[in-house]
Amino acid sequence: MRRIEEGLDDPSTHPLGTGVSWQRPDSPVLNGLSSDKSLRYRGGGTRETSLPREALFQNWTQELLEDGDKPIKEFCSSMKTKREIRKKQERTVAKKTGWESWKVDKQRHFRQFKSKTVGAFQYMEAWRRTLQTIGGQFGTGIQSYFSFLRFLILMNFVTFLLVGGFIVIPNIVFEKLNLGQSPISNSSGMINAECLDYNPNPRGLTMYYTLIMDILMGTGFMELTYMFYGFYMSGSVNLTAFFYNIPLAYLTTTLFYFLLSLVWTVIRFAQSFRQSMLTEDATASSYTNKVFAGWDFCLKDQKTIKLKKNSILYELKVDLEEDKMRQIHAQRTTSQRVGIYTVRVLVNLVVIGFIAGAFYCIYLSTINSQSLRKKDGVKGNFILELLVGYLPSIVITAANFILPTFFGLIIKLEKYTLSWEIRFTLIRCVFLRLASLGMLLYSLWDNITCGGNKEDDRCLKCGYNTENKCWETRLGQEMYKLMIFDFLTVLVVILLVDFPRKMMIDHCSCKLIQLWGQQEFLVPQYVLDIIYGQTVCWIGTFFCPMLPLLNTVKYFVIFYMKRLTLFTNCRPAERTFRASSANFFFLFVLLLGLALSWVPVLYSIFVIKPSAACGPFRGQQTIWDAITTTVKSFPEVAKDFFTFIGSQAFVVPLFCLSCILMFYLMALGNSYGKLVNSLKQQLQMERSRRIFLNQVNR
Repeated sequence: MRRIEEGLDDPSTHPLGTGVSWQRPDSPVLNGLSSDKSLRYRGGGTRETSLPREALFQNWTQELLEDGDKPIKEFCSSMKTKREIRKKQERTVAKKTGWESWKVDKQRHFRQFKSKTVGAFQYMEAWRRTLQTIGGQFGTGIQSYFSFLRFLILMNFVTFLLVGGFIVIPNIVFEKLNLGQSPISNSSGMINAECLDYNPNPRGLTMYYTLIMDILMGTGFMELTYMFYGFYMSGSVNLTAFFYNIPLAYLTTTLFYFLLSLVWTVIRFAQSFRQSMLTEDATASSYTNKVFAGWDFCLKDQKTIKLKKNSILYELKVDLEEDKMRQIHAQRTTSQRVGIYTVRVLVNLVVIGFIAGAFYCIYLSTINSQSLRKKDGVKGNFILELLVGYLPSIVITAANFILPTFFGLIIKLEKYTLSWEIRFTLIRCVFLRLASLGMLLYSLWDNITCGGNKEDDRCLKCGYNTENKCWETRLGQEMYKLMIFDFLTVLVVILLVDFPRKMMIDHCSCKLIQLWGQQEFLVPQYVLDIIYGQTVCWIGTFFCPMLPLLNTVKYFVIFYMKRLTLFTNCRPAERTFRASSANFFFLFVLLLGLALSWVPVLYSIFVIKPSAACGPFRGQQTIWDAITTTVKSFPEVAKDFFTFIGSQAFVVPLFCLSCILMFYLMALGNSYGKLVNSLKQQLQMERSRRIFLNQVNR
């Protein structure tokens, strides 16, 4: 009754009213709201319409009628509108014949079944309640970390199912059943007897710690298990009605899970990019967005609510400070700008110098790790041998721990705004982590290929360094040790740093310890850690097929350990990230890690000669020869088809067509972007004009 008395439901003022146009009260505050801007961003225009009531009602109700799964009572509309929608539905159903009515009824039931199925799968989603609890107490920014970790767990588990189903299990079955194998033809000619001398499992009595050492290092008896590349069969299994080519299955499975990881990540990346464009557009960000639409309504814990208020206050302070910094930048003289740019150049040179020093240390540790283990002072000493074996992993972890802290301190000298400080620090940390892996791989490549010099005595006999009888297993061991050491580092930090720190904060009144404060849950740093571990897994899966299973278990344990330390020891970080922008950045870095992992694997497949003493590709000139040998055994029609696909006559036109399509999409996206910017400028000008007219009328 109150709404009727105030005229709020009057047809002339209702959006579905008569031909009289409806317009909401104009105000600078309302015009600056994020809801108003997001409406215009989605193409809704302004909240003003002069459409006739019949046309507007017909367009609106048609969309409602198409959704047959949702009851009318759940629509957000007035009772009068719901009655009119009900009458229109009844008239639409009455006009249909028996066949059309049956068809519409079946379509409605199918949509309902589909909706219920999707809801059931969402209900069965792993850690659904856990993620909701984390989002409710700590916000969506920290929830995005655990959601991202769950995504990697699922990806690794699917990868393990592929590798286990097509590589590991067939080899186990063939070995247990003693099925005969037909060897693949040797395309490399005569093989030197020294290249075939490979026996990693020592005979006779061994020290008591050898078993533990082999498990931690991946050496000894571990090399003769399904964990590493060198133990898998070479050849194919031929039965009366069954043929299984083991090398071909090994190679195609590797290429398929790389392709699956790429498609899966790109799909998720595209979804996050679209969400980021809608929520993080620079033109739609303002103080009103944080004040009126920046609250996370999932929060329910009082301490977290207080922290969220402080976080919003901090964001407003950051915005004000950035505006102040922009004004200062605009008022700087030429000499001041030259001085700041000089400082930035010097700081970047210092950063590059430290990164280069870290790379050199990684190179030396990788080269000297094998030689130091063979010395008399080290061999036989459990502690020294373990430290020397994990020397590259220790150096990489130390560099990834020390240098980011240094980057965070030195960037203060560059006079960036706070948001750009975070971005540049993260970019440098990402480059350091991924490039350190690249440097490790380069060091191993330099050792395996004798620095690319095939005339070297070590590589002259076998085509690779004779010190590494099974160089694929050597690469797998390094990735295995990196994963083990990274996992142990995470556990040690949580158990020996996070929990003692929390106990000291709670039970010690020392001012220095209280000044140290409670630990923050740093989402970007923790996500970079798991992306680094995922990159190691991608690189090592070809050389260590059981690595996806180990990585699944590792991330599973990390999920619960991080959840425990989050609820027990941590508080949200002051510099928070929205879930949309965080997911976009994380997936972009994950794609960079995937691209990095392709380089060593594809180089090993196409260039380096496979080991003659181990692995499914022994006797081949390159690993890719397994594909060419299989294609040659096909019938003539199939062989000609695959030969044409791999020839320049097919690849070059396909590449040109892809380039044309890419440039067309880029031009289309550029034109749409210019159109959107033009429309936004027009909307801003129209809003300014209306504000001016309102002030004049007053």
